[in-house]
Amino acid sequence: MPAKPAAQKVQLPPPVTKVLQSGVLIVVSKSSRQMFVFKDGALWAKSPVSTGKRGHGTPNGVFPILQKRKFHRSNLYSNAPMPFMQRLTWSGIAIHAGHVPAYNASHGCIRVPHGFARSLFALTRAEATTVVVTNAAVKSDQAAISMALNMPMPGTSLPGSAAPPVLASANPPPQIEALVLVPVQSQPAPTGQTIQLAAAQSQAEADALWADLTNRHPQLLGTQRMIIPAVVGSRRVYRLRTTAPGAHALCSELKRSGTACFNVS
Repeated sequence: MPAKPAAQKVQLPPPVTKVLQSGVLIVVSKSSRQMFVFKDGALWAKSPVSTGKRGHGTPNGVFPILQKRKFHRSNLYSNAPMPFMQRLTWSGIAIHAGHVPAYNASHGCIRVPHGFARSLFALTRAEATTVVVTNAAVKSDQAAISMALNMPMPGTSLPGSAAPPVLASANPPPQIEALVLVPVQSQPAPTGQTIQLAAAQSQAEADALWADLTNRHPQLLGTQRMIIPAVVGSRRVYRLRTTAPGAHALCSELKRSGTACFNVS
């Protein structure tokens, strides 16, 4: 069993009351498939969204913007393009431009139309933006503000739930090391079923992802982690996988909670 990671600091989003005074508040209603964006307390714009489909649910909670990239590709899903990406969690949830059908179609991300994604990317600043995601049906800007003000901040429990909202790791993954390959520690041959949790850009990023995942899903601590270097196209990636008897069932459980993964063997 891997050693339990040290307690991770979390990056908390600015309070809703603060960004309503001076900043950007983004409210996403999964059931209404709508995003409401407020700038300094006034409605800036709203847009249709497509969130996580069955088995790849978008998690509820209050999130910071952890990272912004105009040009980004998925580390997990076939190098899929994610233009104007604004990361909410290090485990793969982000707002980005994409196809927005009238149903839930993503692998957990929040898709918005391309033009809206570009404008939103230009509007937000990480230190002054808070994103609220909810199952509640929200059909007006006033209802969106009311819901956001009553949403528990990370570290407290959501109404009717024993689990707290998602907390974002304060330790972002490092940039790709130019022409440097980080050696991967040798590990004993795994036994059982194997699932993939992410494909990181460095071993350090894979370690950070693992710490974040085990902090939110302690059941992963009973599995055997592997970091496997590989080349996808011209990119070096580090596949974060784990093995255990019944890992496929564990992957299904993770998907239900909004964490992406897939079965390998």
